[in-house]
Amino acid sequence: MLHNIDSYWLTWSIILTFLTVRYGVIAGVFFVWWYIVKRERYAPQKIQMKYPAKQDYKREIGYSAATFFIFTTVASTVYMPQIRPLTQLHRDVSEIVGINPAWQAAYWIGGVLLMLVIHDAYFYFMHRAVHHKKLYPIVHKVHHLSYNPTPWAAFAFHPFEALTEFLIFPIVAFTIPHTIGMIATWLGFMTLYNAYGHLGFELYPKGFSSHAVGKWINTSVNHNMHHKYATSNYGLYTLVWDRLFGTVHAKYDETFEEVKRRTFDGRQ
Repeated sequence: MLHNIDSYWLTWSIILTFLTVRYGVIAGVFFVWWYIVKRERYAPQKIQMKYPAKQDYKREIGYSAATFFIFTTVASTVYMPQIRPLTQLHRDVSEIVGINPAWQAAYWIGGVLLMLVIHDAYFYFMHRAVHHKKLYPIVHKVHHLSYNPTPWAAFAFHPFEALTEFLIFPIVAFTIPHTIGMIATWLGFMTLYNAYGHLGFELYPKGFSSHAVGKWINTSVNHNMHHKYATSNYGLYTLVWDRLFGTVHAKYDETFEEVKRRTFDGRQ
């Protein structure tokens, strides 16, 4: 699609609309279901059982909207006609690996997974950096105003942090041969998992945090604890880097199981 667009502002408008609508649909569905439709039924299973105030929702949406302006500007600049040829953007996977369907499918899946792996590493170290005592109160504290986050908090960043977060985009665009579909899938999964991470409810089953596979995967409980304590649990998709560097909260497994033990009537 972007190959045929030569107007920067048209590209900018398309990307902004796409990012905003996707965020609105994903975060909106999560919010409507867990915070409105099933609010009373699921209340005992809320990770932090108190619900945020209305002004918290408004603040999260406002900062997220500003974030998408920044994300859009970065992506539009990378794909503007003068710069686009320098990226690894291709019209189709066949331009990258040839016409063999099996190779195309394998590359498409592998390429998206590689984007996720690179992003996971980038996010961990960037996240640790903005928690530095000199940066946190200026930059990252905005995100932690959501002490008890909701799906709307997924992109509620200070503008500088939003820019820093999305510098992963040019890194991927200039280094990994890709198509627009691959980029859209990566960023779509990022939006979905980020909204889940800030959901305030845990969707994974009991015992997941200590399972041989589950122990390496980030959860809503894990990230909720990050918002609550701001001293641990820095991962995005996985806990690989948190476990390697010993930054998983000591009471993570205990908290995960406590949340999953709750019954719908509030008894333990």
